[in-house]
Amino acid sequence: MTNQNYFFLAQWKSKLVVLILAFISISACKVDQEAINYGHDQCHYCHMTIVDKIHGAEIVNDKGKVFKYDAVECMINDLQDFESGEPQLQLVNHYEKATELITAAEAHYLISEQLPSPMGAFLTAFPNHESALKAKGELGGQLYDWPQLKDHLKPSDAKP
Repeated sequence: MTNQNYFFLAQWKSKLVVLILAFISISACKVDQEAINYGHDQCHYCHMTIVDKIHGAEIVNDKGKVFKYDAVECMINDLQDFESGEPQLQLVNHYEKATELITAAEAHYLISEQLPSPMGAFLTAFPNHESALKAKGELGGQLYDWPQLKDHLKPSDAKP
């Protein structure tokens, strides 16, 4: 093998290594939601098994790590001291289509004692204002958007 061929081969190998490392780093940090495995996944905040398909929630951080919650109020409490990177996605299950996750900031929320949630806050997410308003008319309660809800549920200082 000539020096010129050896040099070309060494250059090719180093470019291949750089491409492989770039691919691995890009694919390792994919920020995307992950389906909740009801009956198996555990709440990141309170450590209860997530079983209720209407009240679950999740956060995906800037590194693509997913944190799952059995109730929106657990997610809100965990956001107070979230030390696992920057939250990129905040998602909630909703009343109209169990197991579907929607963006927490776009959801509308009803707190009604006629609609219990796993942690006892009687909090349920809805995909839009109209459906939340309809449920309020049938069940009573108070409506909130995301900023109002976070303010209303000022997280407790004690973690369970």
